[in-house]
Amino acid sequence: MAKNEPTGNSDDNGPGTNYSKFIGIAFQMIAIIGLFTFAGYKIDEAANHATKWATAALSLTGVFISLFIIIRSLKN
Repeated sequence: MAKNEPTGNSDDNGPGTNYSKFIGIAFQMIAIIGLFTFAGYKIDEAANHATKWATAALSLTGVFISLFIIIRSLKN
């Protein structure tokens, strides 16, 4: 094998690695928001709240936490 031939396992930033990075970010956001929303739903269900304040508050908290994590990971 010649020295100048690519081996196929180089560390370039091709389109495949960018897509997989952003798909991972999307799944991470979905998981965080979903877990916080589910926790809020269970709290509201257990407390028999007429207005679902815990669900609303925890889902917004999940959004803000996921955005914080995503912005922090994109800076690196």
